[in-house]
Amino acid sequence: MIDLHAHSTASDGSLTPTELVSLAHSEGLVAVALTDHDTVAGLDEAASAAERAGIRFIPGIELEVEWDNGVFHVLGLGLSSWHGEFETRLEATRARRTRRNESMVELLQRAGIPITYDELLRMAGHDTVGRPHFARWLLRHGAVRTLQEAFDTMIGEGQPFYLPKEGLSVGKTCDLVHMAGGRAVLAHPQTLRLGWDELQRSLKRWRGEGLDGVEAYHANLTCRDAHRLVAMAEDLGLIVTAGSDYHGPPRTDRRLGRTCDGMIIDDRFLEPFGAARASC
Repeated sequence: MIDLHAHSTASDGSLTPTELVSLAHSEGLVAVALTDHDTVAGLDEAASAAERAGIRFIPGIELEVEWDNGVFHVLGLGLSSWHGEFETRLEATRARRTRRNESMVELLQRAGIPITYDELLRMAGHDTVGRPHFARWLLRHGAVRTLQEAFDTMIGEGQPFYLPKEGLSVGKTCDLVHMAGGRAVLAHPQTLRLGWDELQRSLKRWRGEGLDGVEAYHANLTCRDAHRLVAMAEDLGLIVTAGSDYHGPPRTDRRLGRTCDGMIIDDRFLEPFGAARASC
């Protein structure tokens, strides 16, 4: 059992990289990827923890692509070099995220909600703030009754305090992943909000721009749809990956090592990443 999509406190997860690896080991996983949003800050810690635990570590990242119709994320999996120029390029991406977060804070403040960006940073414990941190602040201060209500009524897409993120193009995102020695994989295709025919045409175009694969198996998909995505990817010569998109507690809808319909993620999904490589 493995997992090729998981998050830590380096972005919007609730477990530290070490805790995530420890959980993977206790759950019987033989390999786990850390794919935090726009940052590689947790990779060194997770690699060391995986070495101590005796399980394989797949260094990764999740990057935002500019997209109007829904949410377009690309996983960079199997990174072999994540310091130097790669980190410099990521800093520019994080700067765009910060501008967006600060603008969301201003919108909330204008509505009489006394949130501050410094509070969100303290809550996150690092400089990668995401909407889950906004949701936690709103819940803690009584503005909503549940985390989901925060997304449904305040900070989700189409809601009054939502602002879209500024992402890179597909080609530039794939180039960035390739620069770090990784494979560029379309994450959770369902969030693109495309019909099946349009998705197939788009995947063919994106393959030409550098896309290497599709996360056909995701915790929020049915396995029926996942199998259809597998057939589409194989027809286009794209690799197939599987992940839980695990963020840790208090979320209970995703379990590390399991994907659509609770299916165990088999280690055959490691094949595109070959033999284990030393961390950077």
